[in-house]
Amino acid sequence: MSTAEAAASAEAQEPDGRPKVGSSRCVPVVGVVTEDEVAQGFFKSMDLNRVIKLLEETNENDLEEKQLQSVKKLVQCYQNGLPLRDLAQIFKILNLCAGKIENQPCFIESACDILKLCGLPFLKKKASDEITYAEDTANSIALLGDIMKIPSSELRIQICKCIVDFYHAEPPKKHITGYQQASSSYKIQMAEVGGLAKTMVQSMTLLENQLVEKLWVLKVLQHLSTSEVNCTLMMKAQAASGICAHLNDSDPSGQLLFRSSEILWNLLEKSSKEEIIQQLSNLECLLSLKEVFKNLFMRGFSHYDRQLRNDILVITTVIAQNPGAPMIESGFTRDLILFATFNEVKSQNPLVKGLKLSNSYEDFELKKLLFNIIVILCKDLPTIQLLIDGNVILALFTYVKKPEKHKIIEWSAAQHEELQLHAIATLSSVAPLLIEEYMSCQGNARVLAFLEWCENDDPFFSHGNSFHGMGGRGNKFAQMRYSLRLLRAMVYLEDETINQDLCEKGAIQQLIGMFKNIISKPNEKEEAILLEIQSDILLIISGLCEHHIQRKEFFGTEGVDVIIHVMRTDPKKLQSGLGYNVLLFSTLDSIWCCILGCYPSEDYFLEKEGIFLLLDLLALSPKKFCNLILGIMVEFCDNPKTTAHVNAWRGKKDQTAASLLIKLWRKEEKELGVKRDKSGKITELGRNNDCCVFKEYPYTRQILLCYDTKKPLFTSFQEEQKLMPLPANCPTIAVMDITENIRAKIYAVLGKLDFENLPGLSAEDFVTLCIIHRYLDFKIGEIWNEIHEEIKLEKLRPVTADSKNLEAIVTASENIGKMVASLQSEMIESQARQDVQTEQKVYAKIQATNKQRELANKSWQNFLARTSNAKTLKKAKRLQEKAIESSRYHERPQNAIFHRTDIKGLNTTVSFGRVVTVESTPARLLGGPLADTDIALKKLPIRGGALQRVKAVKNMDEPKKISPT
Repeated sequence: MSTAEAAASAEAQEPDGRPKVGSSRCVPVVGVVTEDEVAQGFFKSMDLNRVIKLLEETNENDLEEKQLQSVKKLVQCYQNGLPLRDLAQIFKILNLCAGKIENQPCFIESACDILKLCGLPFLKKKASDEITYAEDTANSIALLGDIMKIPSSELRIQICKCIVDFYHAEPPKKHITGYQQASSSYKIQMAEVGGLAKTMVQSMTLLENQLVEKLWVLKVLQHLSTSEVNCTLMMKAQAASGICAHLNDSDPSGQLLFRSSEILWNLLEKSSKEEIIQQLSNLECLLSLKEVFKNLFMRGFSHYDRQLRNDILVITTVIAQNPGAPMIESGFTRDLILFATFNEVKSQNPLVKGLKLSNSYEDFELKKLLFNIIVILCKDLPTIQLLIDGNVILALFTYVKKPEKHKIIEWSAAQHEELQLHAIATLSSVAPLLIEEYMSCQGNARVLAFLEWCENDDPFFSHGNSFHGMGGRGNKFAQMRYSLRLLRAMVYLEDETINQDLCEKGAIQQLIGMFKNIISKPNEKEEAILLEIQSDILLIISGLCEHHIQRKEFFGTEGVDVIIHVMRTDPKKLQSGLGYNVLLFSTLDSIWCCILGCYPSEDYFLEKEGIFLLLDLLALSPKKFCNLILGIMVEFCDNPKTTAHVNAWRGKKDQTAASLLIKLWRKEEKELGVKRDKSGKITELGRNNDCCVFKEYPYTRQILLCYDTKKPLFTSFQEEQKLMPLPANCPTIAVMDITENIRAKIYAVLGKLDFENLPGLSAEDFVTLCIIHRYLDFKIGEIWNEIHEEIKLEKLRPVTADSKNLEAIVTASENIGKMVASLQSEMIESQARQDVQTEQKVYAKIQATNKQRELANKSWQNFLARTSNAKTLKKAKRLQEKAIESSRYHERPQNAIFHRTDIKGLNTTVSFGRVVTVESTPARLLGGPLADTDIALKKLPIRGGALQRVKAVKNMDEPKKISPT
């Protein structure tokens, strides 16, 4: 509009905006409405407190109609969503309506209408409303579970629909200005906080014979069980046992079983597994699971039924892990064994009559699950008789054979391979419990024949798709690995019948040949599996040969060669993590069980430098190998040929075996916390100790030394432990210490090598050797000290003779300690003196070197003086000539020719002389090659000249004068 029109309009209005009365022109005015006023327009017309008060009244005659109208108005008002600020009042209205349903059924519709509103999104005006009204919201949602107690099918179903809508949030029908939709997970979180899951589980007890309502509640619990918090609440409400007990209830739709199994799965995964298993481990639940599984197994043909059957079996497998589950009492174990073996062992049981598994994925998984549950069931010893009755061993052995050509099988090649490996793995757990059945099925012969097939080069393409087939793609390594595991499990039973049968069938030679074949064809790609196979072979042979000399002879030189080959492995590979550590342990065990005690094998092992390899391992390997290697060394030292090999060994920096063992002793004592001073001596305690000796060290005054001679071998653990009286059959701490560290073995090895003649030891080694030499004496004294202390603790008083003997023994032990301490001090003194002498020799050598250097410098200065000063040069020349002349022999023989050695007129003092160049010596002068037979009779002519041939002398006793020719 124009400026004039605007001014006219302003004049025609009152101050409050209304048009002036009597004005010539009335202009309409549009008011401005804020967003808050618009938003309140949706909810301001509803006074919730008035509705609550109206519902609480009970006196008026037409009250029911008014109450229904007010609720209807409320539903219409909040048809686009419930504000969080009004939620508590709305749910209070819902609770009042639900409370009237029992006496006034007309309120069912009103309550259901409000519940439909609860399925709509919650609205927030501020971002902080979700936190501000969290408690009210949680309490409101928890109220839904309490309303389930109202005996109204329509109401209960609507409550369930409302809760399910929490997980399928829909956008509001109409956007309300000033309000925002709460987060999609807000309702779910508040349901967790309010404990809705627990009340819903408790409501299940009210719906025993009401299938529709029960299915809706299960649907709600299925959604709620996706949360760990809800699963924990459901677990506390005993949901697992309650749901499982009704698995077999009649339900034409099949939803009950599906939803119940899904809930049980979620409970096992997202709450305490142990607690859920405990809840399911009762007879009622297992009977229900048994009937459901049988029905699905026998009558389920659809893809869905087979999947559900497998799910039920997995849940049963989890329950079977509990030893307290009444699997046998419920008859479930017998049925499972029957179902696992009916395909391989024909049965007349009506349950499996006419049944046949297909090669579908579900049936294949079922077969593997049945093998798996047999392994779990066999851990319960009462199950063994059922396994015998079910011919489980025979059924499993039907898979332990090479594939037969042109034979029709119900499984594909890949499926049959996986089942074969699974069956052999199952046998490893079951066969050791059923020895008689294993032998009656010729188990050893079957396994050895199968291993022979694994070793040969027959064409076979393995798929290696399964867990058990790992690393076996395109080869037979997986079959070999699990067959060897089965043999190892049987050999470790130490049953002489099984082991003798294996040896009679040539198992030792076959296994050694298999080992040699493996190492002759290295395969880096499958190195880890091959190392495991090699380890198992050695462990099986060790179990067969232990304590049997004849079998050790079967092991023979071929077996020793295998051992030597493994021991030559690069020590760096021990840290690779591929299994070389296990292989080395197996190898050392084989030395102990297959070589020691058989003298031909021991001698051959020594010839192949086996002791050198053991010492190399001892020097380079981690501590975990030391105990075993030293034990082998102790046994080997009984062979008189071993000592020479041990003494001949040299390590890095020319280290000897004795030095290595003493070094290991010091390292072990350091780790055990044994007290030693910096030089390795028995620790000095102080002047007031009882065990003191006087010593005078060089360059020091006389001092008093006190040594811990009562307990020179005590470890820090022994010192921390308080002495307690023990029964006679219980070893004391001092006795247990012998087996818990390697000191006793080091003492035994050094003792067999002779303490007096050990090569390559330093002074520090000799100091330590004093203690090692007296290890047994110290240990005996330590045990007697324990006896003495125990007698004091028990307040016993020995008879006089025993008391004197005990004191004498303790005193003798202390005296040995004093003697060792004194000897160590003398050794250190001697070493100190030797160090001083060595130091003096070094100083003398340094002085001589410096003197020579001074003489050389002086000679050089004289040379420079002669070359730069003529007078000095002439003087030096005269002195030289005088010295030469004085050194000559003045009496000359007759007819001798004198040759001058100097040249006159030279003014030099350096060496000089005539130079003669000889191009060639004529052959006539030498008389041919120097190898002439009469070369010894040639003589140098008196007149000089070259060698000339002379006539041979016939008679050496009558020499003649020989003149030059």
